[in-house]
Amino acid sequence: MRRFLAIASLLLLAAPVARADDGEDTACGIPAEVVAQIQGTLQAVVTQPNGGIFSPNRMWSAVVDRQGRLCSVTRIGDAWPGSRAIAMAKASTANDFSNDALALSTANLYSATQPGGSLYGLNNSNPFNPAFLVQGNPKLAQALANAFGRTPGGIITFGGGVPLYSGGKVIGGLGVSGDSACADHVIAYRMRRAVGLDAIPAGVGAGGTDNIDYLAAGEAPNGFKHVHCFPTDLPPDRI
Repeated sequence: MRRFLAIASLLLLAAPVARADDGEDTACGIPAEVVAQIQGTLQAVVTQPNGGIFSPNRMWSAVVDRQGRLCSVTRIGDAWPGSRAIAMAKASTANDFSNDALALSTANLYSATQPGGSLYGLNNSNPFNPAFLVQGNPKLAQALANAFGRTPGGIITFGGGVPLYSGGKVIGGLGVSGDSACADHVIAYRMRRAVGLDAIPAGVGAGGTDNIDYLAAGEAPNGFKHVHCFPTDLPPDRI
């Protein structure tokens, strides 16, 4: 049993390029070395102050390519098991709703998806693929191996997902989960910046970027603003 779990963990934390047995092309569209660079920033970033619950943060991080295919999932510390799926869905959301003209982080989607908002109901548009919920699967190692290169889908409309840009083009999305939505945003934003994949064309967030833009105390959801998580949340200019 221990050997089986060890194999499963290695498969989960790797960033492989997979190809399905049925001939479907499931290769990740982001070079493996770039994926490794992105995920390699997580360990340092979770030790930086970000106003979250944990210090250092306990975090899942996921990368998808422009086609929405899962390239990598990794974990730092005893992160919440449920956050694994959320990280993948955040990466998918940021990729799905960004293009070469406008970048949208998942934090930017909060207000617009509340009841009465212009994007209310967006959360139901691209359901998460239940095949990626591998907890309890008796063939866990095989399930994890089959996950890479497939499309997890999912829509998350709170902080923690950012699109990835290279050469003026969206190449995929990065999603992190394991703390408050506000701290998750800070971590994803810093990870992307650390590898230079943050040259976005324009944004609706703070300062015309895709950074988080907080609602004031008592302010109703509006525009593309995000609710505060804690009094310790970092202002956008400190992210």
